Amino acid sequence: MTTAREPSATSAPANPSDAPSVHGDDTWSPRLWGTLIVLCAALFLDALDVSMVGVALPSIGDDLHLSTSTLQWVVSGYVLGYGGLLLLGGRAADLLGRREVFLIALAVFAAASLLGGLVDNGGLLIAARFVKGVAAAFTAPAGLSIITTTFAEGPARNRALSIYTVTGASGFSLGLVLSGLLTSVGWRFTFLMPVPVALIALAFAFRLLPRQPRPERGTGGYDIAGAITGTGSLLLLVFTVTEAQSAGWASARTVLSLIVVAALAAAFLVIEQRTAHPLVRLGIFRNGGVARANLTALALFGSYAGFQFVATLYLQRLLGWSALEMALAFLPAGALVALSATKMGSIVDRFGTGRLMLGGVLSLTLGYVLFLRLDEHSSFVGLVLPSMVLLGIGFALGFPSVNIAATNGVSDDEQGLASGLVNTAFQVGSALVLAAATAVITAGSNGGQSPAAQLDGYRPALLVITGISLLGFLVTAVGVAVERNRKQPVAVPDYDYSATAVGSNSEVLSPR
Repeated sequence: MTTAREPSATSAPANPSDAPSVHGDDTWSPRLWGTLIVLCAALFLDALDVSMVGVALPSIGDDLHLSTSTLQWVVSGYVLGYGGLLLLGGRAADLLGRREVFLIALAVFAAASLLGGLVDNGGLLIAARFVKGVAAAFTAPAGLSIITTTFAEGPARNRALSIYTVTGASGFSLGLVLSGLLTSVGWRFTFLMPVPVALIALAFAFRLLPRQPRPERGTGGYDIAGAITGTGSLLLLVFTVTEAQSAGWASARTVLSLIVVAALAAAFLVIEQRTAHPLVRLGIFRNGGVARANLTALALFGSYAGFQFVATLYLQRLLGWSALEMALAFLPAGALVALSATKMGSIVDRFGTGRLMLGGVLSLTLGYVLFLRLDEHSSFVGLVLPSMVLLGIGFALGFPSVNIAATNGVSDDEQGLASGLVNTAFQVGSALVLAAATAVITAGSNGGQSPAAQLDGYRPALLVITGISLLGFLVTAVGVAVERNRKQPVAVPDYDYSATAVGSNSEVLSPR
């Protein structure tokens, strides 16, 4: 069995052009700042699109005469393309060139956004959303790996990644607010608004992103079989989880799909162990920090996506808030995340990624626990605001530190892979927890629409979400404990040199 080499924090870049060009926080040139801003803009649009369309769904359904089952694919189509192809997108960035992959994918994203805002057919809208998700699956890992191969590991990279990832978190949080404002004018603006931003970012990216020689293909070629089985298993998993609610978790279709997912995943693991040039080198998970960061990403983003879904239903359906009022209720969390952008780099340098991930997931868990007090007459100040403050703090601490930990200690030629893995963890966690929360709500309420019936669905769903977040906290706590034990100094005996034998060529030392 042929295996690839292990990653090393000190391994040389795959080619000289990939070498980090920044070695300190005080040497950032205007061009370098411009590069970072362009990459942040692309990630902001990716994250914005995940959350922004949700508020516009009722208007889209009314205008295009879409049924509820068809309407959910306006969201699911994007998630399917994004979550299913992230691994392939990350590896493509490593193999085909990060700059080239980023530019092409951003152009496709802009075109799909324009198409989504102009169509008058539900099928075309869903297709545009899927293509948009595919484009995001290539821009996100390519952009992240450009940062990790441009900024040296340490304070410079921590600062850059903190700004980058907090920008993404801000896009996700502020997408609800922007969508509420744009939908009041017309739902099509939620699709058209990203077009000029994407085109401007594309123009600057073409000028600013560093040109790099095309990576050498190598004698083993590309892992086609791994790409087919790995991507196929992820696509089918996301599709199955998304459809399970309507088809039934115990239905023959769902069970058969999950069996096929397991078979494809098993085949993928066997292929990756045997090929000389794998799509995902499994040895990357021997880096404990990378493995724990991906597990934490699953819990962090998955629990938040599930919470946002439950809170949106609760605030609009039970309390009767408007879409804009609900969006503004999430604003404190988004504002805290955005305000922390320039400070997180120095905070990471001081406390380390492990402690910040631990504090972030703990803050999220406490926010979910506080929201369990929901009832038929909850107020913004009494219920929503305390949770949103804790969620904002949790996301500000956890999101950047997870991304930094997931790419630290990984060689430059595998930064695209590491970036694709952590982004996949975010999206798969979101799809799985969202499906679980939906199933629990449906089972708990038994289809009832009374306030009591709705609360019987929301409370158990929040308990599930809180439990998943708590599991993420435990994983992170184990990681912090492991790292602390590794750093414990080894006790050295204090020898008594007075006992040295006189006249001897060798010293005889006696511990005190």
